[in-house]
Amino acid sequence: MPTRRTPLPDWVIDQRRALGENIIRLRRGAGLSQDQLADRIGKERRSVQRYERGERDPSFSDLVLIAYGLDVPITELVGGLPAGR
Repeated sequence: MPTRRTPLPDWVIDQRRALGENIIRLRRGAGLSQDQLADRIGKERRSVQRYERGERDPSFSDLVLIAYGLDVPITELVGGLPAGR
């Protein structure tokens, strides 16, 4: 994968971490383990771990799958993220 020319701004990193916290909260609220969520969305547990730790950005398709796997609207998954800049 190519390297970014410039590092991501801090506010983007904050958004990524907040998304990960939302995934954790909703997954636990649904009574699911990381393995169970990964099975529901057709991903490896490692991917779920990376999303939850804010280490990796899920693609839009993965966000849709995560919301579906958690049985929540995508707006609940990404809602409440801190404002950028």
